[in-house]
Amino acid sequence: MNLEKDKYIIVEVIPTHSKADKGTIAQISALKLEGLKLLDRFDYRLKDELIENKDLREMLQYDKKSFTYVDNPYFILEKFKSWAQELPLLILEDDYTLDYLKEMNNKKELIYPYLEMEHSYDVFHQIMKKYHLEPSDHLVDLLYEAIIYESNNKDRKKKNERKEKKDY
Repeated sequence: MNLEKDKYIIVEVIPTHSKADKGTIAQISALKLEGLKLLDRFDYRLKDELIENKDLREMLQYDKKSFTYVDNPYFILEKFKSWAQELPLLILEDDYTLDYLKEMNNKKELIYPYLEMEHSYDVFHQIMKKYHLEPSDHLVDLLYEAIIYESNNKDRKKKNERKEKKDY
C-alpha cells in the first residue's frame, strides 16, 4: 500500500478482553486518510457503566467529549464496518485486533513496517522518541503524525540522492 497516495484507515481497537468470544469492543478510534490527507475520524466508545473492568473504565476517561457513546457494544463494530467500507486497515496489534475485526473483509496490515519499527509493549514511547512527538491519548493521531514524518523523511532522502547524483 502506498501511504502517500492510497485511501486507508488507521484503527485502534480497545477491547474488554483479549479474546473476542469473552469480551466486547469498548472503543474504536480510527482515521480515514487519502494519502496524507485526513478525510474523517471515527471515535466510538461504550458507555462507562457497561465496562465492567474498573481499570479499563478508568483508562477510558480521557477526552470524553470527542467520543460518541453507545449502549450496545455490537453497534460500535457495525457502525465502524459501514464507515470503513472496503478500505484497507492499518492496525496496531494483530492478535486481539484481528480477533475482534474478523468479520470485516477489509485487507488488514500492521502499521509498523511502514514506520520501520516492530511492535513492542513500549512502541508508543518508541514512536514518540523516534519522531519527537508529544504524548497523546489518541494513539491513531500519533501514528498519523509518524506517517507524515516518514513521508517527509522520504522526500528529504530523495532530494539528497538527486543532489548527490548531480554532484558526480
